[in-house]
Amino acid sequence: MLSSAFRLILLSLSLTSTLAQSDFDWQTLTADTKLNWTSCYSSFQCSLLQVPLDYSAPQSESASIAIVRLPSTAPESEYLGPILFNPGGPGGSGVDAIVQAGGRRYVPAQTLNDSRSYEYYSGGVSYSTPTISFFKTEAERRFLIPSPEIVIYPSLNASSNAVSKTWGDFGLLGQLALQNDAEHHLQHMSTDNIARDMLQITEAFGFEKLQYWGVSYGSVLGATFATLFPEKVGRLMIDGVEDMDSYYTANATNMMVDVNGSLQAFFDGCNKAGPDNCPFYAPSSSQIAAKLDALTSSVKEQPIPVVTPDSHGIVDFTFLRNVIFGSLFAPYDSAVGFVPLAQALAALADGNATVLYDLIPVPTFECQTSPPPFHLNDFESYTAIACGDPISINDTVAQLEEYYLNAAKVSQFSDLVSSSRVLCAGYKIHRPDRFTGPVGAKNTSNPLLLVGNTLDPATARAGAVKTSEAFPGSVVLTQDSVGHTSLVAPSLCSYGYFRAYFVNGTLPAPGTVCPVDTELFPSASGNVTSKRRLPSVEKRLLDAGREISSVMRRVVPRWVL
Repeated sequence: MLSSAFRLILLSLSLTSTLAQSDFDWQTLTADTKLNWTSCYSSFQCSLLQVPLDYSAPQSESASIAIVRLPSTAPESEYLGPILFNPGGPGGSGVDAIVQAGGRRYVPAQTLNDSRSYEYYSGGVSYSTPTISFFKTEAERRFLIPSPEIVIYPSLNASSNAVSKTWGDFGLLGQLALQNDAEHHLQHMSTDNIARDMLQITEAFGFEKLQYWGVSYGSVLGATFATLFPEKVGRLMIDGVEDMDSYYTANATNMMVDVNGSLQAFFDGCNKAGPDNCPFYAPSSSQIAAKLDALTSSVKEQPIPVVTPDSHGIVDFTFLRNVIFGSLFAPYDSAVGFVPLAQALAALADGNATVLYDLIPVPTFECQTSPPPFHLNDFESYTAIACGDPISINDTVAQLEEYYLNAAKVSQFSDLVSSSRVLCAGYKIHRPDRFTGPVGAKNTSNPLLLVGNTLDPATARAGAVKTSEAFPGSVVLTQDSVGHTSLVAPSLCSYGYFRAYFVNGTLPAPGTVCPVDTELFPSASGNVTSKRRLPSVEKRLLDAGREISSVMRRVVPRWVL
């Protein structure tokens, strides 16, 4: 048990937070090369750290990095340094995420059991400056991006001209980005520069080596850091590990290999749960799959308009596909996971589309003439980093059609995920000297820990195995769960290995597999873990794990490249 010897910095990518938006004005702070703390968000402290915008010319223009922390209560003799934590993206407001999740001490409870202090670093987006925006007004923004609060992938199978239509939309987006980037800031919004920022943050706290937990896109950031600065690796854990070659070539096909298995887990779980616990039940898994195919075909032929007191929209083929795909990311979640998905599909089959629409309701647009709020630019941030990092993509519509059809051989949801390739084909801002891979280092100052789920629809476990091979001495820990990253479900086993690694540098034995302490379709009397008595510490850890899963699902966008 560690008490409060660690501080945790969260490098998180999130969506909006009313609390973060209204309770503190970041523009009252002045960036400095030192960390100067100001009280913010009730119990937190905030600071703006000044770093180079262009690391090849560090004395030229600067950027400011927004940091929020909960001050440590640990004696100085016990303080072991900051841990930077990135739960994915790229894009969005990490400050908002830590205020929502970190303020309730959930992440430290998972990782370090009794840690009392953690801090947050937002990597060059949201409250950090310079601001990323492709648009002059919010109305202009909404013309191409329907909502900043949610992610809806355009389906490349929605119509016969869906690929060319999406290519045109994203090509226009790329042209607007180029036109509005008069000061040439966007080229510096890159993973290698964020890795350099992390080193600056670590050194600003008085430490030489990085301690880091990176999730999803955060795995790319962590692996890139370990490649650029192998001698600066302290404890570096990456979780939900992307195929790095796929990321740096904007080719998501290899990362889709577990999508079909994740969907099959819904069919099998629903059938096993029975009609009392899964409203979309059928006597066999194949019959449930056939019911879903029929329902999808019906909605594709005849979309359903929905009006609620707070919103309105259309449940069409693309919307339905996004709801199902999103459920694969967080299948244990009580709001959007497999149980509410089954309820929504059953209602839709009975002619009620409102239940399904309410799973991801699109906020009603209100016209504004001012530029979009600078902390709601997650899509632009995602595009600038995820499309600015890889090799330049110049695919024609015909080449993109071929890419999508090849990906369809691997994944039933290639029509959604392949849209990221189309997005990057339209983006033309690339810094010539940026890092584009490959990742890897023969010797890091400390070995890496990699974590992969048995079935992850966004980052297949194969990505963790492949990345581990690029860093000799690293180990892959497998969590036996469906969904995206270990955050998707609580696991006392996983938490124990996380703590051992960060506290003592102890790696699990190769081949270790951790069960999770929850079920995809819990019965009315509760899941397996809740039926047995647990020590208070373990119960607190599980409660923390369930809450952090819910918080991260709400605040982290599920972009996949």
